[in-house]
Amino acid sequence: MSALRRLLAIVVKELSQLRRDRLTFAMIIGIPTIQLLLFGYAINMDLRNLDAAVVDQANTRRSRELIAALVHTQVIDVVRTAPTPTEIDDWLRRGEISVAIVLPPDLERRLVRRDRPAVQLIVDGSDPVTLQSARQLAALPIYGDAGSPSMEVLNLYNPERRSAINTVPGLIGVILTMTMVMFTGVAIVRERERGNLEFLIATPVRPVELIVGKVLPYVLIGLLQVTIVLTLGVAIFDVPIRGSLVDVYLAALTYIVACLGLGVFISTVAKTQFQAMQVAFFTFLPQILLSGFMFPYAGMPRAAQWIAEVLPLTHFIRMIRGIVLRAASLQELYPDLLALVAFSAIALSIAVARFRKRLD
Repeated sequence: MSALRRLLAIVVKELSQLRRDRLTFAMIIGIPTIQLLLFGYAINMDLRNLDAAVVDQANTRRSRELIAALVHTQVIDVVRTAPTPTEIDDWLRRGEISVAIVLPPDLERRLVRRDRPAVQLIVDGSDPVTLQSARQLAALPIYGDAGSPSMEVLNLYNPERRSAINTVPGLIGVILTMTMVMFTGVAIVRERERGNLEFLIATPVRPVELIVGKVLPYVLIGLLQVTIVLTLGVAIFDVPIRGSLVDVYLAALTYIVACLGLGVFISTVAKTQFQAMQVAFFTFLPQILLSGFMFPYAGMPRAAQWIAEVLPLTHFIRMIRGIVLRAASLQELYPDLLALVAFSAIALSIAVARFRKRLD
């Protein structure tokens, strides 16, 4: 009986300690809640509203009916039109569209003869889920029956349909997210726990200099990680690097700065290393699940897409896949680059301001 009382006293003590630790208590409630909402509401493998371009060279009543029928499936959302296919490559390379629908001038004759495909679907095949949705769209019987070929699917950027080509570039962002944010947050909190920050306060070092000095080594570590992933991706999985390596490292450097800014901010919130790891993990979930790395962005509801646009990993995933897989340049991907620069500037400004306050 006395052993039971002692055990109960320990349990009560632990519960009381958890109640006082507001951050840990918030994680206990917040993590399962966010996971439930993300997986139950935001994650959807059934793609809808893929950004598409239409090239209607036939421009007949039947061609317009075919386009309307394809739009009615809700798989595509026509955001671009062009009289000829010349602009399709540029739109696909910049990531402005995922699918292009080309109706040839002799559409009516092809529909009558049924000897060859009447419609061509040009797809950004670097995303296997998008390619799968396009193939399902191509299976629709546009002739009014299920026989004869109807649509031809042209798979760009990933003709062999290998998932590693899409996964490996995205892993660069995921690895940087996990390591840069956690390493920075934990490292600064560890210095505070050991009393080293109080020692540094007595020196002429300013808060900005202290932060830069603490995070600069992690910039080099992050670039080293990028090199490791790229090297292994090429050597083991035969992932092509179609774009400029300079653009790859510039994009990675921008994202590393964003992650380090987030890590420094976490260090101003957490009081212990354990709390820093908790908060870092709390930021991983929405980024990995909503960024388009694991689940298609087009399949998410509009509210989830708005949240994803705020997350830095979303923009880096678009950039790194665009550069590595589609040979896009940073100039062509400037909207995502500007979004990442803006996030970095805001995160670092807030982190420095809070860090200076903590030192005071």
